[in-house]
Amino acid sequence: MGLRDKKRNQRRVLSRRSAGPKTGEGKDFLPLEGKEKRIKEKQPEEPENTATVLYIGHIPHGFYEDQMQGFFQQFGAVKRVRISRNRKTGKSKHYGYIEFENPEVAKIVADEMNNYLLYEHTLQIALVPPEKVHAKLWKGVRKGFVPIDRVEIERKKLSKDKTVDEHKRMLEGIVKRDEKRRKRIKAAGIDYECPALVGFQPSAKKIKFDED
Repeated sequence: MGLRDKKRNQRRVLSRRSAGPKTGEGKDFLPLEGKEKRIKEKQPEEPENTATVLYIGHIPHGFYEDQMQGFFQQFGAVKRVRISRNRKTGKSKHYGYIEFENPEVAKIVADEMNNYLLYEHTLQIALVPPEKVHAKLWKGVRKGFVPIDRVEIERKKLSKDKTVDEHKRMLEGIVKRDEKRRKRIKAAGIDYECPALVGFQPSAKKIKFDED
């Protein structure tokens, strides 16, 4: 090999070093996976919380309006409390609602007190959006729950003076029920003579005027 050939080979080596590895060469320097820059998508901002009413489920027995207000006052000012009750008996249905004056306090209570164990009951607490709050949710909440006195209603109904037609319809119902009772006794093979019904026919009331 002559001098010219040696110089030519040196130039080729220098040109290869300066050019860098071609595609498929230099396997020791493979490109990193996922090298492309990913554009971070802007996450939508959460809407500002304006809800102040909380739904509370799985309320234990004995944890009523006064107890709820006293317990949740540690977080902030409580505006109103309502527990759903049976209209006849007045017993708790184990769910209710509470309203705070500050929406931030309501959000903290919903986040921190949900699934809280209280008297072996796990409280279920969630925010109620303002548009889903019923218009009559807080109706009569200041008065407190007053159960309906069914006994007094029935007492007044029975003590009420009946007209002749009302008394006649009442007697017809008694006679029909008595006939059905006699048929059931006879169908059962029981030899029993039911006593006859004794009643009276009321007369129309007369209005008395004072004689002057």
